[in-house]
Amino acid sequence: MLKVENLHAAINGKEILKGIDLTVLAGEVHVIMGPNGSGKSTFSSVLIGHPAIEVTKGKVTFEGKNLLDLLPEDRSREGIFLSFQYPVEIPGVGMANFMRTAVNEHRKYRGLEPVSATDFLKMMRDKQKIVELDSKLSNRSVNEGFSGGEKKRNEIFQMAMLEPKLAILDETDSGLDIDALRIVSNGVNRLKSKENATIVITHYQRLLDYIKPDYVHVLYKGRIVKSAGPELALELEEKGYDWIREENEGN
Repeated sequence: MLKVENLHAAINGKEILKGIDLTVLAGEVHVIMGPNGSGKSTFSSVLIGHPAIEVTKGKVTFEGKNLLDLLPEDRSREGIFLSFQYPVEIPGVGMANFMRTAVNEHRKYRGLEPVSATDFLKMMRDKQKIVELDSKLSNRSVNEGFSGGEKKRNEIFQMAMLEPKLAILDETDSGLDIDALRIVSNGVNRLKSKENATIVITHYQRLLDYIKPDYVHVLYKGRIVKSAGPELALELEEKGYDWIREENEGN
């Protein structure tokens, strides 16, 4: 599904990613961990096409297409979704209209007819149940006045509505209490299938008590320096990142 080869990227001329290689297959959950400043959010931003980041070297293929040649909106339409670490408020833009426009733009891209108002409302009700999102929130502007937990639930609700092939969750657990973490994680798990894949970016092993990864990768100084199964997250929780620094001293 996704193949990243020797990816280098810079922000304002400063190199952040220094040669990332990663392959993600359909049905897999990959977790990326690492200390602050290691390049985790930069990597997710490259995948969605953030204009502030310059790819200086390497190749990214998604479903057989050169991802780096696609505009950000076309990457979304191709099936890539990013759940933001800090979801923004969009005053004056109603949730229902926002989501119906997004869903119909994706359908149009695939040559499908727009979803009817009746079918859309039914779809919204069904997807809201997945993340226990209060239906009253759909009558408000996007994220306006939402609590931190509601914003994160709303992100997963949007993911459920768009049904992406690849979901990238950038520190979705940040700022969540235990109940909100459980609800968001359950939503992610219910949306998992053999046809889609997930990349989870996190600092903490606690999220992995709920979302079970197939692979865990450690990103350090712009490179993936270690990859293993779920046991690697437990080792990081126990030891911290000092041993990673020691193993990669001078890199």
